[in-house]
Amino acid sequence: MPTPTSETPFEVHLDHTHLPEPEWDFRNARIGMYATESSPDFPPNKQAPAGAPNILLVLLDDVGFGWSSACGGLVRMPTAERLAGNGLFYNQFHTTALCSPTRAALLTGRNHHSVATGVIAEMATGYPGYCGIIPKGCATFAELLKQAGYTSAWFGKNHNVPDNQTSAAGPFDNWPTYQGFDYFYGFISGETDQFYPSLLSNTDPIEPPAKPGDGYHLTRDLADQCIGWIRQQKSIAPERPFLAYFSTGAAHAPHQPPLDWRGRNEGRFDMGWDKYREQVHAEQIKRGIIPKGTRLTERPEQIPSWDSQPPEHQKLFSRQAENYADFLEHADFETGRIVDAIEGMGELDNTLVIYIIGDNGSSGEGSLVGTPNEIMSLNGRQPSMEESIGFMDRWGLPGTSPHYAVGWAWAGDTPFQWTKQVASHFGGTRNAMIVSWPRQITDTGQMRSQFHHCIDLMPTLMEIVGITEPREVNGFIQRPIEGTSFAYTFANGAGSVPSTHTHQYFEMLGNRAMYADGWIASCRHGRLPWETSGSSGFDEDTWELYNITEDFSQGVDLAAKEPKRLRQLQDLFMAEAAKYNVLPLDDRFAERLDVTLRPSYFHGRDEVTFYPGMTRLPEGSGPKLVGVPFTLTAPVKIERDTEGVIFALGGDAAGFSLFFWEGKPRFHYNFFGIRRYDVVSPEALPAGEHTIELAFTPASPPPGGPADVVLSVNGKEVARGHIDEQVPQRCGTETMDVGMDCVSPVCADYEEKGLFPFTGTIDSVTLRFGDHEPPGGMERLKLATRMD
Repeated sequence: MPTPTSETPFEVHLDHTHLPEPEWDFRNARIGMYATESSPDFPPNKQAPAGAPNILLVLLDDVGFGWSSACGGLVRMPTAERLAGNGLFYNQFHTTALCSPTRAALLTGRNHHSVATGVIAEMATGYPGYCGIIPKGCATFAELLKQAGYTSAWFGKNHNVPDNQTSAAGPFDNWPTYQGFDYFYGFISGETDQFYPSLLSNTDPIEPPAKPGDGYHLTRDLADQCIGWIRQQKSIAPERPFLAYFSTGAAHAPHQPPLDWRGRNEGRFDMGWDKYREQVHAEQIKRGIIPKGTRLTERPEQIPSWDSQPPEHQKLFSRQAENYADFLEHADFETGRIVDAIEGMGELDNTLVIYIIGDNGSSGEGSLVGTPNEIMSLNGRQPSMEESIGFMDRWGLPGTSPHYAVGWAWAGDTPFQWTKQVASHFGGTRNAMIVSWPRQITDTGQMRSQFHHCIDLMPTLMEIVGITEPREVNGFIQRPIEGTSFAYTFANGAGSVPSTHTHQYFEMLGNRAMYADGWIASCRHGRLPWETSGSSGFDEDTWELYNITEDFSQGVDLAAKEPKRLRQLQDLFMAEAAKYNVLPLDDRFAERLDVTLRPSYFHGRDEVTFYPGMTRLPEGSGPKLVGVPFTLTAPVKIERDTEGVIFALGGDAAGFSLFFWEGKPRFHYNFFGIRRYDVVSPEALPAGEHTIELAFTPASPPPGGPADVVLSVNGKEVARGHIDEQVPQRCGTETMDVGMDCVSPVCADYEEKGLFPFTGTIDSVTLRFGDHEPPGGMERLKLATRMD
């Protein structure tokens, strides 16, 4: 933690190395026999430092450097432009190249492997740098600010709760309200449907307040909640500063703009991704966003040119970009509503707004042709062009989970190489950041080009507020903070001051780099960002070398000319990898989605019984029901008109549901919205008690193969069916539910019926497993967790 200088806004006033502070000891109270003979010493309310600013931290999702109009892009983001004009624009700020890792590093001021988040939470494995459990010796900035007198709340995406700890059984010590935040309203996963979100209030699952047809959209809801919370805090305790963390699901897939924002970008991306990059690159140079002479890096040979695509394909690709732009522009608009609300309360002058436009580069996970269902792509199953074109007119509407083609991801990272996941190149790690604080930052509208990283946010906030680095928090010895404050860049004329962040390693899914003093060694590893399965080994990797003091975009590889410098940086990377828990390197992707790779309350159980009221059990914290044989048995009591869901997993992205429809038991299997299968009793059942049984049998062990389904009533088979292709790994970010279908509907037939609750009586739902572990599952678990 750097020592504050005379230019630091506040002198350090706290020297509390052990937090929380000791309880009030009433040492100044005089206690006699009677109150009339005594004098009190009441504990005061905790006070933040005089003049401490409010803090609004905005983090958008999956937005590359070249999309926003504030960065010279074509997506109109007037709030970002306004804040940049009233503050500072940072063009060398870096993330980790992936969601959970960036967010963990941002929260803790430590490198992502140091806080066990070397990959996203759904892919955690049993190694110190990868288990997904943020160590208690790495307190968050929210925890320290709370101890310094702040009130705090988090709105939106949390991707830092271990995947196997997201259920009602907890444990909750990795949830926001146990990591320094007083309030949380949002979702816990990598993504969620914007029309039917898996929504939480603190630790309680809740239903969204409205439906898409009523104008509901998640980003709008999050902004409403954030504004309401800020107003409430300032009405009750106007002198107490707030920390509001506004972390949108936008613009991560599913790319779903509000219904009333659709079509605002029609025709604006017909030039295609190659010419888009040329136009944006020229604008970036013209406006000084990137230095003059910065090369526009070439399109990788693996990405097709725009002109090579037939007109029908180009029409689909244009629609994909239009839809994404609608989505991202709306996120900026809602951010603007929050800023306007703060200004309307007279608080904007002393509010530090940090607007980070993306937690990594643009996402290439949508395949070479784009996908109408990103969950399918993450499962390792890419769509055909015919499948994608079939969704063109519905792209972005409820019931789709779309993602654009890789060509747009590459374009959105202009002028850099590659995309999200690729930590070796700035297309994966370079994100724009804007900082506005009218009371203190007067060098407004200026560029800051110091090299900084998301681990630098926490020490910056600590320096601004005047918090010394604690040795102990909540009884846990703290690990050193690894970031470096960038508060020095707030001073007038600081644009030419050398960066205090002099070296930084990068690693993600085997892609790796080492930056030191203006040079970066880069190694893009094996698997491409849109190839979501397969492991290639590391023996054939090639390293590149760039002098980014002269080559802003990593456009000129100097490895052959500077082998000695390259070797030094490679050796430094290995030293950093050993220091920060980067090893072992692991390039698997979809394979790590398997829930059996992580400890589970359901592991090893041959039988699980759920009861009515068991709803919203996240898939990652539930029993494995994908790719395994199981029998579901449900004793029920019905009337002639009984309808509703007995058991459901997933939603409109993928999943299955067993329900009563027109008096008949019906099983519906949703294969990513691409294909749907039904197994239905031929006859309605009479009123009374019945036992409904579903037997699900995969034809072979490999994930994603065919399966057979048998539906029985009272021990007698009534229907059977065949599924040609199963969901390989996960149905998405939704839940298991007994007696209803929460979040979005698995089957579109009952979409208008809401949760479609079962109107009869369910005694229980029992799941019995055959070979409940997939072949090799336990061995993989042992390997991942080093179990004996």
